[in-house]
Amino acid sequence: MSDRYAVIGRPINHTKSPLIHGLFAQACGQQLEYGAIEGALEGFEAQVLAFRGEGGLGMNITAPFKLRAFELAERCSERAQLARAANALKFENGGIVAENFDGIGLLRDIEVNLGEPLHARRVLVLGAGGAVRGALLPFLHAGPAEVVIANRDMAKAVALRNELNHPRLRISRYEELPGQAFDIVVNATSASLVGELPPLPAGALAEARLAYELAYGKGLTPFLRLARDQGVARLADGVGMLVEQAAEAFAWWRGVRPETGAVIDRLTIPLE
Repeated sequence: MSDRYAVIGRPINHTKSPLIHGLFAQACGQQLEYGAIEGALEGFEAQVLAFRGEGGLGMNITAPFKLRAFELAERCSERAQLARAANALKFENGGIVAENFDGIGLLRDIEVNLGEPLHARRVLVLGAGGAVRGALLPFLHAGPAEVVIANRDMAKAVALRNELNHPRLRISRYEELPGQAFDIVVNATSASLVGELPPLPAGALAEARLAYELAYGKGLTPFLRLARDQGVARLADGVGMLVEQAAEAFAWWRGVRPETGAVIDRLTIPLE
């Protein structure tokens, strides 16, 4: 019987995780079974425990269950602790261990796949939700000149800054951005999921080298269209992040990290 893994979320019919992990297993010569589970809002924890009880070895967690998955675990990584959210679980020694690979997957896509190192760069991150919490430690460890978080709800941004207390982390209101120049801008808001644009002032992206949209498969979102119109040379969506975080989880579970390039190429939809 193959080792069992799964992704759980709600809704889950759009997930690419079974395809990605199937391709990883094939490329690495690993025997495993990877499925998708539609999570129950009132029974998520019971579903995770049942999967473990049936012999499952690990799970990927997607919206809206990342916070609840973190709370279910007995142990967690520093990344998961900061995010207070888990996007991967491992079942070992009768317990549950939580990890969060979203940030490290995003950083690897930007630095390795797109060739834009964060070292000494000024980085603007739009939003202060769970995805940003998971990204901040990897971003700051990369040695940027500064990471600026812009968010509508300043209380969330202030809480993040105070929690990290890092000299290169700063927060800003959107209306304070004019006159500031950034090399890399990451849209981690939910605006693109509903076809809207974050409240960026005119010219905020004009000097950026890279505009990165966390949402994937949406084509030229309003954020990416604005970046293109302001002359940003490099546009990217989150498909590379999706594959890279999956590769980190696969390596955590299986002890071997798969190559990601071919899988990213297979899933990439041209930005039009």
